[in-house]
Amino acid sequence: MKEKRAELSKQQEEVLKLKKTLQKREKEVAKLKKELSLARLKIREDIEQLRSAEKARREILYEIKATLAKQSIIVEVVDNDTVLRIPETTLTFLSNSYDIPNKPNLQEAIKKIGLALHKAILKPLNDHSSSIKRFKYLDTVFIEGHTDSRPTSRTKGNWGLSTFRAISLWEFWENSLDIKPSFGEMRNAFQQKLFSVSGYASSRRLQLIENTEEQRAMNRRIDIRFTIKRPTIKELKAVVE
Repeated sequence: MKEKRAELSKQQEEVLKLKKTLQKREKEVAKLKKELSLARLKIREDIEQLRSAEKARREILYEIKATLAKQSIIVEVVDNDTVLRIPETTLTFLSNSYDIPNKPNLQEAIKKIGLALHKAILKPLNDHSSSIKRFKYLDTVFIEGHTDSRPTSRTKGNWGLSTFRAISLWEFWENSLDIKPSFGEMRNAFQQKLFSVSGYASSRRLQLIENTEEQRAMNRRIDIRFTIKRPTIKELKAVVE
């Protein structure tokens, strides 16, 4: 009888031990489920943020294009709805020059492009539930200069020439537009300056064959590239880990 009681007691202890182990595992599973749920929520939030950012960028680009079309000023939306291109019919640079041409009609058109850009990025996202201005979804607005393939004796060659073309447009807008806030005062969501300039020399030509002046002129242009705010590597790792 004593042996049976001892065996029963031992079995009861084993059962109790197993119950405690099971309870511990259930708590661990519940914790993992909660962490997984939070991770899924964060991923959904990041995806929604990206959708809003892409929506804001499209709204900016196509609103600028439509506004300018009403004023007979042609710009193009290219590169999968990420770039506003100012074609050579609207703004072109003289060969080996980075100055905005001193032509009243051309300069007036460039002013109107700047005003349309300013108005479009300051609007809130086209969503009745959102009061966030569109530019807060952007990371950087790059004014990009380009050249034709002919060599130049200017400092830093075509790389310098293309960059100075971008700077010329930037300075023209800063000096001629009466806008608040100015482009130079705008900050993205990370409190970094929103606008920047870059030059591509002849590395991104529209016309690879440059047998005529018209073909070369098409490559002497300005693109305005809108990059959007995305989750950082650190944020993505935090979700995975």
